[in-house]
Amino acid sequence: MIRLAAMLAVLVVAASPVRAQDQPAEPEGYRTEDYRAPVPATLAGARVLTTEEAAAIWRDKSGAFVDVLPRPPKPKLPAGTVWRERPHRDIPGSIWLPDTGYGKLAASTEDYLRRGLARASGDDRAKLLVIYCQESCWMSWNAAKRVLSYGYRNVAWYPEGTDGWERAKLPLADAEPEPREGEQ
Repeated sequence: MIRLAAMLAVLVVAASPVRAQDQPAEPEGYRTEDYRAPVPATLAGARVLTTEEAAAIWRDKSGAFVDVLPRPPKPKLPAGTVWRERPHRDIPGSIWLPDTGYGKLAASTEDYLRRGLARASGDDRAKLLVIYCQESCWMSWNAAKRVLSYGYRNVAWYPEGTDGWERAKLPLADAEPEPREGEQ
């Protein structure tokens, strides 16, 4: 019986969310590797949201939600093979700006991010922007930090992302990426 209790205790600890002592400190710059790893508890200059806070903003329509999860690359397939992307699910009403959370961005990707933010905010740098991707994903942390560097003054980071949203049984919707320049 004691052995069973000990095994259950180990399972509970292993399944528990990241503990504060397991969270890294904020780096000075952007994270450029190991993007799926524990994230800091804070982001200087941004408000960090719980799922309940993010849901309240979403329900009140008091902020614009920006998903920065990368788009999976198309695999190399034999000629003539039909490939269908897996549907991307995000918080309903979000704008999806894939590939904008990497630590280093190409100039064209940075321009894509800036245009997407302008659209999401209605060109209002004081509008609340909620930046997210998935739980334990540095992409959203990097993107929120970059958004702050562009002069947006009301930035919130939602580190639980779609994983926390889904756990709370909140709705998700299929999404298409915001078109890049020249795409329709």
